[in-house]
Amino acid sequence: MACEAWSGKLDAYFDGELPGDEVLAVQQHLRECAACAAEGLAKVQQKLAVKTAGQKFAPDPAFRARIEKSIASHRRSSTFSSSAAEGRRGWLPVFEIATVAVVLLIGVALFLTLHRGRDEQQLMSELVDQHVATLASSNPVDVVSTDRHTVKPWFEGKIPFTFNLPELQGSSFLLVGGRVSYLSQAPGAELIFRVRQHQISVFIFQERGPAGTHEDAGENAAVRTALSFEVRSWRHNGLRYFVIGDASPQDLDKLSELIKAAG
Repeated sequence: MACEAWSGKLDAYFDGELPGDEVLAVQQHLRECAACAAEGLAKVQQKLAVKTAGQKFAPDPAFRARIEKSIASHRRSSTFSSSAAEGRRGWLPVFEIATVAVVLLIGVALFLTLHRGRDEQQLMSELVDQHVATLASSNPVDVVSTDRHTVKPWFEGKIPFTFNLPELQGSSFLLVGGRVSYLSQAPGAELIFRVRQHQISVFIFQERGPAGTHEDAGENAAVRTALSFEVRSWRHNGLRYFVIGDASPQDLDKLSELIKAAG
């Protein structure tokens, strides 16, 4: 079977383990071969199902209470020792308590930082999976139109926010259409753009964390690539935008600027 060689590369492709030249070859083949596209879609859906079924790690809700209890216990023990010890050694328990508190605070800060990093990585992985599923789908959009005035109204009543689409006249980008997407069970918009032979997904969701309502919060420069795809992300007016595709970094930058200008 002619597609056996391609089929054997799909798992490595979806895991981001192929070199760049093979990634482009597989993507081109998926666009041209319905059988491999269907197999790729099945693999992505299986991956998403496994990820959804997994239990997301979360810290023990009693974590803070245990820390406070530990500090209080340390303080009582140190106070008793201090009253029995010589006066010149009375400062040692206080120093010990302060040291424990500092260590605990540093530990909590490191835990929160690492946890936020894992959340961001998981979020990007989930969006890349959705982008790949769109690439492999024979019906990638629910509303097919190159007219932004057709696509934007289609989302009314389907997602809990509105957004603006850029004017593409005179640019190398083409709006293919859009579909409703979900992130952590929250609905949002996935817009499909094409530049030459490359397809780009633009995801728009409501910002879940605290964010400014009038000022652009800036792009997350730390997230530039994910599973061999270029990624751009920023926050603006309570929304978070993600631009994902296999086009050149310059193309993603240009499309991001057009979207920012429209917003």
